[in-house]
Order: sequence, then C-alpha cells, then structure tokens
Amino acid sequence: MKKTLTTIALSLTGLLVLAQQDVQFSMNTFNRLAINPAYAGMNKALCATMLYRQQWTNFPGAPKTGLISVDYGQILHGGLGITACQDQLGAEKTFSTKVSYSYHLPLAGGTLGVGVDGGMIQKSISANFIAPDGTTSATGGGLDQAIPWSGAKSTTYDVGFGLYYQTRRLYVGLSSLHLPEQQFSATGTVSKFNWDYKYREARHYYVMAGYTFIPDPAWEITPSILLKSVASSSQLDANLMVKWNKMIFGGVSYRISDAIVAIIGLERPFSKKITAKFGYSYDMTTSNIKTQSSGSHEIMLGFCYKIKPDASKTSHMNVRFL
Repeated sequence: MKKTLTTIALSLTGLLVLAQQDVQFSMNTFNRLAINPAYAGMNKALCATMLYRQQWTNFPGAPKTGLISVDYGQILHGGLGITACQDQLGAEKTFSTKVSYSYHLPLAGGTLGVGVDGGMIQKSISANFIAPDGTTSATGGGLDQAIPWSGAKSTTYDVGFGLYYQTRRLYVGLSSLHLPEQQFSATGTVSKFNWDYKYREARHYYVMAGYTFIPDPAWEITPSILLKSVASSSQLDANLMVKWNKMIFGGVSYRISDAIVAIIGLERPFSKKITAKFGYSYDMTTSNIKTQSSGSHEIMLGFCYKIKPDASKTSHMNVRFL
C-alpha cells in the first residue's frame, strides 16, 4: 500500500513539473497570437490557424496538442482574437481558451500593437492513471484494481500582456503570459485517502523577432528567433524560412538542446482576398530522450480573408509631357 502511494505521488509530481511549461510547437511563425495578444489583427484580415502536434512518437504518454486561433483586424482601432488549446500529457489534460485585444498605433513606418488577453485554464488528472512503467490499473501495474483513483480537476482564470511591432519586413514581439501565477487546487481520492493536487502556474516570458530579406522578387528569406522563459529556465528557437514565388515555403529550426526541425509547406491565393496555407514539420530529437522517441510531427492549416484587398498599381502618361 505504502509503495503504491509513493509511486502515485512521485509520478504525479513529475507530471506537474512538466506542466508548468506552455505547450510546445515548432511552426511558431504561424502561432504568434497564442503567445502574444498584441499580434491580434496585424494581418488586417480575418485569419484562422489550426495546429496539431504529436510529440516524441512511440514514447508512452507523450504530449499530443491541438490548437486553433482566429483573429480579425481593423476593428475597435486594432484587432480581436480568440485562441483555444488542448494538451494531453500522460494522465494530465490541459484545456485553455482566451480572448485577445490589440490596440494598433502607427509608428515609424510600421504598426505597434499593445495587447491584453484574458481567459481560463483547466487542468485534470485522469482516473486512468499511467504509471512510470507504462502500465495502467487494467494491466496490473501502477494503480491496481484494489486501490481506485478518482482523478482530479481544477479551473482558474488567466491574463496576459504583449507588445508587437511590425513593418513590411521586420517584426519584434515581447509578451508575458499567466501574469497572476494562479494556483491550481483540487482533491482526488486514492482508496480512503484524499490526495491534494496543487501547483502554481509559472509566469512565462516570450521574445520574438524576424526580418525578411528579398534578394530577388521571387524569393523571400526570413531568419527569426523565439525565446521562451519562466525566469528559472529558458529555451531558444533559431529559425530560417525560405519562400519561393509567395507559394512554396520551407525551412529549418534549431531548438537548443532539444531538436532540429525541418519545415515544408504550401501557400496558395485563391483570389485577391482569400489565401490558404498548409505546413508540416518534423522534429529530430537531439536530447537524451532520442533513444526512446522517433521524433515529433506537426501539421498546420491556415486561412486568411483580406478585408480590403491590396490596391492594384496603375500608371498613367500625361500627354503634356509626351
């Protein structure tokens, strides 16, 4: 009995430590709204993005994450957005949703967005607990049938803030999420004993930046970085994306001490107003977990409807100067 309870406590503690980090995506350039509310409406269009990530394939209990974000520009002197995300990590499930608003200011030939977001986060531990050896109560490991586990669930509010500046070629963003550092608290039951599920959501900080070089009208080259931090630890993604003819894109990313990422995709305009895109990325794991995983896969679908299409350029000759 004591051994089983110790196993439960140690396993859940490991899950909680991991859960203090936000979800991980590799195609971050298509996921700016989720980590910076000031990005809302910056495309001056109605845009929707869907991402699905399966991390560390073949690793028992590995994260599986789905996200959808929608934003709309040129409204209330800025833009509005909404994001919903669900993440499954072993026996732990996290669901979050938030609404973002960004106030836009013209600045030095570009646009500065000042944004806030607010929403909720719900975390739960499933009754179908997965033990460290990969077995469940049904197969005789971890929690056996004689010691039932009721699971636990907790919900709290969430608030974030961000600044985002962009020109035609440059973008820079600073943001902080989970500002209140809210504590999740719930009670589950193991046999006749109550087990308290408690931890505090760490405040997260993000810095993003990128610049697009156009060496030829058919080519765009964009190096970018994304720094993620919870003060006690940080992670840096360095990226290089290349786009040909505003249609086919590909790139490579290096997440320090974690993975090398290959990205490929297609962007297609269907009219002057409508554009759709599809992307796929594969992470080759470089950390110690590489011996237990065959990499991570990620899929992206995007759609944008321009509120006001770009004005067509026309030229006229003045007969006075023929």
